[in-house]
Amino acid sequence: MSARILIVDDTPLNVKLLAAKLAHDYYVVSLAHNGAEALTLLENEKPDIILLDAMMPEIDGFETCRRIKSNPRTAHIPVVMITALSDVSDRVKGLEAGADDFLTKPINDIALMARVRSLLRLKSIMDEWRSRDTSSHQSSPSAEQEDEFGLTESQGGHILVLEDDPRERALIEKTLTTLSAKVTFASTIAEAATLAQKGDIDLVFSSTELQNEDGLLICPQLRTNENTRHLPILLLAHDNEMPRIAKGLDLGANDYLIRPLDANEMLARTRTQLRQKRHYQRLRNNYEQTLSLALTDPLTGAFNRRYLDTQFPRLVTRHASLGESIAILIMDIDHFKDVNDTYGHAAGDLVLKELIGRTIQALRPTDLVVRMGGEEFAIIMLETNLSIGKAIGERLRERITAQPFTFKDGQSISMTVSMGVASLTPHIQEKDPAKLSVFERADAALYQAKQNGRNCVVAEG
Repeated sequence: MSARILIVDDTPLNVKLLAAKLAHDYYVVSLAHNGAEALTLLENEKPDIILLDAMMPEIDGFETCRRIKSNPRTAHIPVVMITALSDVSDRVKGLEAGADDFLTKPINDIALMARVRSLLRLKSIMDEWRSRDTSSHQSSPSAEQEDEFGLTESQGGHILVLEDDPRERALIEKTLTTLSAKVTFASTIAEAATLAQKGDIDLVFSSTELQNEDGLLICPQLRTNENTRHLPILLLAHDNEMPRIAKGLDLGANDYLIRPLDANEMLARTRTQLRQKRHYQRLRNNYEQTLSLALTDPLTGAFNRRYLDTQFPRLVTRHASLGESIAILIMDIDHFKDVNDTYGHAAGDLVLKELIGRTIQALRPTDLVVRMGGEEFAIIMLETNLSIGKAIGERLRERITAQPFTFKDGQSISMTVSMGVASLTPHIQEKDPAKLSVFERADAALYQAKQNGRNCVVAEG
């Protein structure tokens, strides 16, 4: 994957060596010699990853990282801090400043390149969802922003731990409970995969050294399943396992912890993964909500004309190729204007919502209900011929008329509906300009139902 990487370091030799390593793998490299220069460069250039030296004059790497992550325009760019300091407290300081990882000099080439590939993969996914997020223009959430569960972005959640060492389990559980997290343990990959499928897991810890299995196998297990494809994975390994850690990152792991496990670093990396996971989920929820609003009627929850116009040609093509019929039912509420005039528009809205609720309950899950406008609805019934479509219409009509519609003030009114049904069979060519469309034929049948006195179902022909 091609990418632009910004190196921020005040030591020319370090910059030269690091740039050569990255250029060898065909990455495009930009350079900044201090924090202020990097922040200025970011105003015009958006790299895919930032490699940031921690120890620099004036604005050090920690402060530079904080400023990058506090800026909505740059907060999404992954930052890897690089330093000669090896103390755990410095790694924690970098992670708390917002860094996505922390590498120690001399830099292990395997670790560096694996981390770059992993972060690029994650950024690509997040960029895609951000581009879809047309319903929200908010910046990246802060560490203390509350999510829909009432917990801060970096707290709570459900963490699954794949570890068979009792002492390590005890340390992990003791540490994670300070985040108000629920911790569930698994001893085998099969057990962990089954638990992850339940859908309430926010993060997976996985030991690379299980007694009877290779812990890295959890990565393909989760990444090849749609329900767990984006579940964050944090590996637990020893520092002499760097080639295996790199392999794990390439297999889809998001991060790793080096044993012996340090409680503060564990908390810092866990918070980072929880924030990223919840931000991803928020972007996805926003997109799905926006898509739903664009394709459904906000009052009744039925699909709208836009959805019908985009999806119906596809349905026709598919079912024609399978030799299957499609029945179209057009339904209109009888004398609906009288409801609005007598009881008010709020009562009219209640009737519309309740009617669609009854309609959906009476239909099959594969049937589509579309609000065509006002009090007129279309029902698309797949794999249904004309006679069955008419029978379904009769059943629906009876359900709607059988029970009055009750308003909030206790008043009630009985409503009836008129319906017209037409069918689309494989041998009928809808593109024939001389032939009326199936919707026009259903609408003509609806007109006949009204001419017949309403409260009835008429099929074409």
